[in-house]
Amino acid sequence: MIDLFYWPTPNGHKITLFLEEAGLDYTIKPINIGKGEQFAPEFLKIAPNNRMPAIVDHAPTDGGEPISIFESGAILLYLAEKTGQFGGSDLRGRTDVTQWLMWQMGGLGPMLGQNHHFNRYAPEKIPYAIDRYVKETNRLYGVLDRRLEGRDFIAGDYSIADMAAYPWIVPYEAQGQRLEDFPNLKRWFETIAARPATIAAYEKGKAVNDSSVPMTDEAKKMLFGQSAAAR
Repeated sequence: MIDLFYWPTPNGHKITLFLEEAGLDYTIKPINIGKGEQFAPEFLKIAPNNRMPAIVDHAPTDGGEPISIFESGAILLYLAEKTGQFGGSDLRGRTDVTQWLMWQMGGLGPMLGQNHHFNRYAPEKIPYAIDRYVKETNRLYGVLDRRLEGRDFIAGDYSIADMAAYPWIVPYEAQGQRLEDFPNLKRWFETIAARPATIAAYEKGKAVNDSSVPMTDEAKKMLFGQSAAAR
């Protein structure tokens, strides 16, 4: 059994996508990031960066004590190794999956996250910042579109690289993008959206939190106003 410490954000969705695809038993432990639950001492023991998602695997393959993992990319790599699924079947396949997972972790996620912040959450509209991140989002969409030419998925077969990237493309309209401008990406996106595991994962997210409710000022302070100083 796996405990998943989760809130339905793009990084959170990555893990439910894997767990649903692999058919693993898991329990969602909601971490309401708008209420500051990510700063609870018991959660910080699992995720010292005070970010979700995180997991605790109560049945690791070595038969030892439960293992806790934070950072969505590390979790995906762990789960792929645990199950022997979605991580590549040989050295070259694993390398391909890993490098594109790192591309998402180091580029697609952070840059699109800044796009979201300056377009949707910043208290003042800063044209330079908005233009900067919308253009970088567009560039990264182009990288992914070119990668997907002649391929069903990012690394050939469906993998954790796809699970990592897909949730960040879901809010493409809010990012100032049109999927019609990226035909290979559009085909890939629609294929993943139709997978039963994707549908199940996003339904579980809706059950945890209604994303249509506007974020409160207090939640924004909780998410965007933190420093190293003790709260």
